[in-house]
Amino acid sequence: MEFSRRLFLGTALAGVASALVRPAFPRTSATGGRIAAGLLQRALAALEQHRDRIAFRDVVGIADFALPSSTPRLHLLSLVDGSVTSYLVAHGRGSDPAHTGWLERFSNQPHSYATSSGAYRTDSHYVGGHGPSIRLDGLDATNSNAVSRAIVVHGAWYVSEQMISRCGMLGRSEGCFAVDQSSLDDILLRLGPGRLIYADKA
Repeated sequence: MEFSRRLFLGTALAGVASALVRPAFPRTSATGGRIAAGLLQRALAALEQHRDRIAFRDVVGIADFALPSSTPRLHLLSLVDGSVTSYLVAHGRGSDPAHTGWLERFSNQPHSYATSSGAYRTDSHYVGGHGPSIRLDGLDATNSNAVSRAIVVHGAWYVSEQMISRCGMLGRSEGCFAVDQSSLDDILLRLGPGRLIYADKA
């Protein structure tokens, strides 16, 4: 039974992975995009690896930090129908100290103000200093300090098309997944508690 389930899941995920290969994105904050095949495969492998801690497997968030911040790079993948919706997301200022718009390095260290790579589980919603947000629990050694670092998904004024028009890039967070305020409700709804976000470079 376990073998059959794994075989079915592997076949299904391989089909999704082969169908979703990244082209150039349009610069819009919520359009369907495609995901780099290697990154997609690692995200789906993480979903399987952490299956006992991920309650819901309908939607997976995949952040491709190989892309510049001016590109929609937080992909919400529906494992129900294979559709992808892509959003702007900022990286941490410790990951881009010169503020080039490109993530240079990941870090899991406290006070690094950097983005961490790896698999996260979405936890509870709350309203804090940035308004509605969702807590994240790091599931890997590369992001195990997510809770103590208060790494969350929240909206931010410095994540918008207007910011890109003015500066050519987004502002930076302190390691959180900061998104456009106009996209926040949709992201929090679709990535509600008990789902996977996977962050890495393609």
